[in-house]
Amino acid sequence: MILLSELHYHPPAAFFAELLQADGLLLEAQEHYRKQTYRNRCLIRTAQGVQALTVPVVDGNRSEKVKSSAIEIDYRQNWIHRHWRTLQTAYGSSPYFEYYADYLHDIYVKKPALLFDLNLQFLRLLLRCFRLNLPIELSTEYHTDYSTNSPLKQPSFTFPSLATAGQLCDRRDWLTPKASSQEPKPDSPAALSRVRPYPQVFGPAFEPGLSVLDLLFSQGPAASQFLQ
Repeated sequence: MILLSELHYHPPAAFFAELLQADGLLLEAQEHYRKQTYRNRCLIRTAQGVQALTVPVVDGNRSEKVKSSAIEIDYRQNWIHRHWRTLQTAYGSSPYFEYYADYLHDIYVKKPALLFDLNLQFLRLLLRCFRLNLPIELSTEYHTDYSTNSPLKQPSFTFPSLATAGQLCDRRDWLTPKASSQEPKPDSPAALSRVRPYPQVFGPAFEPGLSVLDLLFSQGPAASQFLQ
């Protein structure tokens, strides 16, 4: 199964539960950027509760007219310092923060110009942390629908094992930081338990829906055992 998804900034742990079932990952590179999504934000847990970390982008008000793969990061704001200090404060006492901290920090200080490049570097690092050797490709065309009722569009991807649309799992915008008053869809993260409860730094009640960093800093090499 090939998983189709947008590219996130430190995605929720549920995303990695999906990746554990996948044979390859197709990243949507042709879509128009969407604001207020996990494309440029993640959720972590601090002593004050759940907090969003947001990467500022250039011309944010006009960003939805630009491809996600072309969105530039706004380094006029000192967001790297804020994000890093918040992560240190929230997870400095967790069992595995120091183990992964240098690898994460090295990517931050490179200051990639594009949000897509920043997220892709973090994703490749996280895949290594989970020992997931998944082939990754970028879409070359945009299609709103990849349903099994439609013929497979070529050459949007070149995975040799993908012969029918039934082998593609479209998870674009499956994960969202927005609260919804509607009933969750049957296969949504809200309806399915993708992450088993694990000890979090700030408890005692388990807080679902957090960035995979929360799980990784808590459980380290055993993190994948909490994904289902």
